[in-house]
Amino acid sequence: MRVSGINIPKEKQIETALTYVYGIGLTTSKKILALANVNPTTRVKDLTTEQEDLIRNIVEKQNKTEGDLRREVASNIKRLKDIKCYRGIRHTKRLPVRGQRTKTNNRTIRGNKRNLATSGKKPPAQKT
Repeated sequence: MRVSGINIPKEKQIETALTYVYGIGLTTSKKILALANVNPTTRVKDLTTEQEDLIRNIVEKQNKTEGDLRREVASNIKRLKDIKCYRGIRHTKRLPVRGQRTKTNNRTIRGNKRNLATSGKKPPAQKT
């Protein structure tokens, strides 16, 4: 089954499988299945073609997903960078944007600098 250009895994339950589409989380997935009157524990391979079409139509009509959503998010970040607001500057410097502390606990963004610390090491022995 394809939804918004994404192949959904056949062996998973439809509730979980829909979350493979960018822009659809578990809550949205549950709402979509409630609108389509589909049991959330049904496997994707067990869906009828009518159910597949109904789910596909609901996703494409009511939700912004994949390319459109990625484009919108990227343009929002670009706008923040262009007006040079605080959040835009944090994005530009590749630092945490949402108020996280930066003294510790942001190794993913700053890189692993722990292996560069040489303050306590003895200098190597000199040859004579």
